[in-house]
Formats: sequence, C-alpha cells, structure tokens
Amino acid sequence: MSKTIVITGAAGGIGHALSLEYARPGNHLILCDLNQKQLDRTSNMCKAYADNVTSIAFDLSKETEVNTAAETIRGHAKQIDRLILVGGVSQRGSAIKTPLEVDRKIMEINYFGHINFTKKLLPVLLASDDPHMGVTSSISGRFGFHQRSAYAASKFALHGFFESLRLEHHKDNLKVSIICPGRINTPISLSAITESGDKHGEMDPGQNTGMPAETCAIKMRKAIEKGRKDVLIGKKEILMVHFRKYLPFLFYNLANKINPR
Repeated sequence: MSKTIVITGAAGGIGHALSLEYARPGNHLILCDLNQKQLDRTSNMCKAYADNVTSIAFDLSKETEVNTAAETIRGHAKQIDRLILVGGVSQRGSAIKTPLEVDRKIMEINYFGHINFTKKLLPVLLASDDPHMGVTSSISGRFGFHQRSAYAASKFALHGFFESLRLEHHKDNLKVSIICPGRINTPISLSAITESGDKHGEMDPGQNTGMPAETCAIKMRKAIEKGRKDVLIGKKEILMVHFRKYLPFLFYNLANKINPR
C-alpha cells in the first residue's frame, strides 16, 4: 500500500540514502533540506522509482521557514504516514571556547527546528491509520563526548521530547523509533560547526571509515517499519553505549583516550 513519507535532511548522507530506500512505486515522498541543489539531485534520483516526489527547501534554524514548510506540506498531503527526521548539524569545538550563540544555533537546528516541525505536522501524521516516526539521534545522544557538548545536548533533548511524545500518543497507535547512529560514512564532519561558528571543512578519519550510509539507511527503514523504539546502528563504536551503562569505569577510561575525530 502506498504511503506518504516526509524526510528531512534528504539532500545528502543518511537522509539521501533513506529517501532512495523509501522511493518505491506508489509512495509519495516529500523531501526536505536546506541545500536546494543537492535536494533536487536526491529528488531526481527518487523519481526513477517513486510515483510522486515533492522537494521543499528550508532552514531548520529559522522558525518562519519551518512554519512555511509545514504549511506547504499540509497543503500537499491530507495525511502523513511516516515522518522521518534526519536533518541536523554536528560540532567540533570545546565547550570552554564555544560562544553561547554557537550552542544556540546547534540547538535550533537539531532540537527546536525539528520539534516545531513535528508539532506542526503531528495532526496530519495522526490522521494516518499507521503513523510512524523516525528520529535521528546519535550515540552522542546517549553519552557526552569531546568537542560535542552542544551537539550531545541537542541529541539528549530529542530523547526526552520524543519518548514523552510516544507515551502521550500511545493510544493513537503512534510508533516512534529513536535511531542512534555511530560513525556513518557521510559528510557530516565537513559541515560540523566549530568554536568560531564556521564549518569544520574536514572529513574526519573516524567518519571516513564508518558504516556506509546505504547500509545505515536499510537498517533504519527496517527499524522504523517494525516500530522499534530505540535503535543503535554502527560498528564497534556502539559498544561504548553498553560500556557507559554497564561498565562505566571502562567507558570513562576509553573515552578519555579516544581521539574526538
């Protein structure tokens, strides 16, 4: 049965790969991102498979643009079956050197932008007979890490909001999958925000050797469709989540030694 799928962060990385995963005949894709050129590339690739693809470019850090994008989507779709939040920005900068305005920008993109988008579209999502959400957090949403203070905080915040939302709409049959990827081979480190507010502009070695985005997208789609609540995706780095929970002394010993890149 065809479904209407909304995906943010669709222009590249995991969002691009996930868009292609959901681009099958009959589905209506509504793809969102900041980068219009790259978004058009994803949309055109998806059109080879999906019956209907709509692209909407907007900035998650700007409330008015989020509101306008949500209204546009509501005009396109009477109901949404899958709302998948992938868009976001990473960080490369120590807390002591990062000014508050940079922390606020990261929180606006990763947290406030997405919860505003969700609030605006939630009534349309709940109109579906089978409403599912996929929320992209990170293993940094499960523990703090070097040079990721605001990034980790924004991901921690997503857990609190969407776990609450899941409970509030349990009777509405809303499924919320919170996905925590580890190191995935995407350009996220290139666009990560530094202490100065500029782009990091480098592909970190850990990112470069991470799980392919296509593999991550396959695992994400399966988890979302199964309605799994909490999902870890990655290679051996996801062991750190288990160490943090069950062997904290080992976690801290390792975390103090790991290169933040």
